[in-house]
Amino acid sequence: MQSKAISNGILRAISIIVGVVLLFYFLYLIRSVLLYILLGAVISLIGRPLMLFLVNKLKMKSALAVSICLGIFLMFFVGVIALFSPVVAELYENISQINIEKLEADVDRLINESTDYFGIKKLNLRDLLEKIDLIKYLDVNTLPKVLTNIFGGLGSFLIGMFSVIFIAFFALKDSKLLEKSLLAFAKEEDENKFQRAFLKIKELLSRYFVGLLAQLFILFILYSALLLILGFQNAIAVALICAILNLIPYLGPVISIVLLFSLAVTDNLNMSFSVIILPKIIKVGIGFFVVQMVDNFFNQPFIFGNSVRSHPLEIFLAILVFGLLFGIGGLIAAVPLYTAIKVVSKEFLSEYKIVQYLTKEI
Repeated sequence: MQSKAISNGILRAISIIVGVVLLFYFLYLIRSVLLYILLGAVISLIGRPLMLFLVNKLKMKSALAVSICLGIFLMFFVGVIALFSPVVAELYENISQINIEKLEADVDRLINESTDYFGIKKLNLRDLLEKIDLIKYLDVNTLPKVLTNIFGGLGSFLIGMFSVIFIAFFALKDSKLLEKSLLAFAKEEDENKFQRAFLKIKELLSRYFVGLLAQLFILFILYSALLLILGFQNAIAVALICAILNLIPYLGPVISIVLLFSLAVTDNLNMSFSVIILPKIIKVGIGFFVVQMVDNFFNQPFIFGNSVRSHPLEIFLAILVFGLLFGIGGLIAAVPLYTAIKVVSKEFLSEYKIVQYLTKEI
């Protein structure tokens, strides 16, 4: 009898493990659908304040209010596409007409001038690339093919965009749709806790994502002013890229400054390093530092502190942990996930002192 119970227990454990593995494999197979659902949920959270204003204040029907909200998102998206289309077209044309020998000569001259200026050992571009084993990957003829493949994925992108809009429409129109789905997995005695947690998460994340949009807009204005003053080509498009990159905590600003320094050099390859390029790099660095100070001491405390009601140290540690666990995706999703964990912990683990301390502001 005992051996039979042990066998049944082993079989049950194996069945559970196999079931979990199959579940994760299934989720992996439908990862695109999960991404569409996630993006649709984010859009619905961002549009929720406007939706509530149109329905409660202006007495619009929910379908019309949702259509207006999604129409604004589409207009914004089309505006971004219209902003980037000329830049991409110009980039494609420039790459197809590039003279690799002249480019190498310009870069070699620039390296020599910069090494002379700083008094360091001279380097040859091709020798440098061979040392870091990159020369075999440099084939300018492959770049147009890469861009062609990108454009070839336009059909899949449009399908994805339609799916996200469709999901966001019903998530906005029926705000309790996701809540009802989650309640199906809750015990009857825990339904009230689930409802309170879900409503609080929705409120906090809605404020957070609206705050991120405000942060993006402020950074876009500041970067645009900086790049226009310094005479960058396609300054508006580059400013938007840098603003979006800043949504990746800590890593995004590093990528942005590297991008700006690279553009400051490549836009002036045929110019003198000490007279033109170095002063421009210094001006870019100073301007970028000012923008980051505005973001760090005004934007982020307001968004992170007031929207999700968490201490800056909590946010820093959450971003650090999620970044180590899940990479760049973890950096981006750290604040929303940490906020959701805090809310759920307050409802279900409120007897613990650490939970009481961390959730006292929620």
